[in-house]
Amino acid sequence: MPEYFHSVRLMPDRCKGCVNCIKRCPTEAIRIRAGKAKITEARCIDCGECIRRCANRAKTAVTDSLEDLRSYKYNVALPAPSLYGQFPADVPANVVLCALTRLGFDEVFDVARGAEIVSDATREYLKRTDIKKPAISSACPAVVRLVQVKFPELIDNLIPLEAPVEVTARLVRGTIGKELGLRRREIGIWFITPCPAKMTAFRQPLGTQKSCVTGAIGISQIYGELLKAIATIPRDANCQRATARGVGWALSGGEVAGAEAVNSLVIDEIHNVSEVLEQVALGKINVDFIEALACSGGCIGGPLTVENRFVAEHRMKQRLAKMRAEDEAAGVKPAEYQADSSLTEYDRLSIEPRPIMRLDEDIFKAMYKVEQMENMLKKLPGLDCGSCGSPNCKALAEDIVQGTAVETDCIFKLRERVRDLAEEMVGLAGKLPPSLEEREEKKGE
Repeated sequence: MPEYFHSVRLMPDRCKGCVNCIKRCPTEAIRIRAGKAKITEARCIDCGECIRRCANRAKTAVTDSLEDLRSYKYNVALPAPSLYGQFPADVPANVVLCALTRLGFDEVFDVARGAEIVSDATREYLKRTDIKKPAISSACPAVVRLVQVKFPELIDNLIPLEAPVEVTARLVRGTIGKELGLRRREIGIWFITPCPAKMTAFRQPLGTQKSCVTGAIGISQIYGELLKAIATIPRDANCQRATARGVGWALSGGEVAGAEAVNSLVIDEIHNVSEVLEQVALGKINVDFIEALACSGGCIGGPLTVENRFVAEHRMKQRLAKMRAEDEAAGVKPAEYQADSSLTEYDRLSIEPRPIMRLDEDIFKAMYKVEQMENMLKKLPGLDCGSCGSPNCKALAEDIVQGTAVETDCIFKLRERVRDLAEEMVGLAGKLPPSLEEREEKKGE
């Protein structure tokens, strides 16, 4: 089994052994054993759903910090479009960008520019007649990993394009390297991320050998310092933002709008995505393009954001309306993908299925275990309560067959066992031979 890097981590000392996380994990990657949650690394897709659901804050996301900037001569911040939604719409985007330079970054480059390029590339890709449809967006790394783990038959449906942040980072590295004469290891490129899945994608790239991004810093980690810096930036600060088309990627539906995909479907929230992908695998969805996002509302609802998702979404809609009017008045055009330079310029390498927990490497043993699972499942109550520490009865049946759980982990089976033992004890008590006292009493009679 290969080793996996995960941004999502468990803090055992805070875990109370509740079942909130196991019930909400889309890939059934979490179990409660010995009163503590345990994450199966091969199944985890770093969607951050467990972080969102854990009332005890026993799940966290490991990201980089501003301290890491000291390791590089020149540092560039790549803010996600969702960063703008953390501030009121009357705070100009250029002010937010310039404020990042007060935190130690030498330069700021809007990831929304990369989104503009990917939008055009996606539109060109969807025109091809040799692709498998529905084509599924590969911009969200949690969704790509969900496909790898749970729907490997849909891997060929994933659009083989880099995510906007990777496209942006590649452009930045090429430009800065030439202008300043710096080597790759001297340039730090940091994504200001709304979710842990991006951090994982940089450490373990999806379909590419090496990411152009140095690391990721959570929005929540720098929000306080950034808020203070914004107050010191003049409204006419000279930091160029991207157009509304690229910034719109922060919201669910922004990618579809940017690519002008007509026969399309937009899904957000990882469980909704999983349900729809199951329908796609069954051949029940007849669309050309699917925009799938792990977080509710899109990246604006990421677990590493600060503002309430609905408030942030409202702010973004207000901001986008202003930006569209400004772009139109100024005649500003988005960054364009050069179709004549070949679509492969931003192509990723092929994505392989991700091996998850198999019942057994030996096919015959695996088939035998499947039969055992079915028999065990018939014995279980089918309530899917999660009290056993597994997310549902089917998962418990698998765990029992795999030797990581026992039948009496189910509270209902345990109750039956205790009741049977009690009845057996009563029955045995009735069969006991009389004691010496009882014999003496009978003789005296």
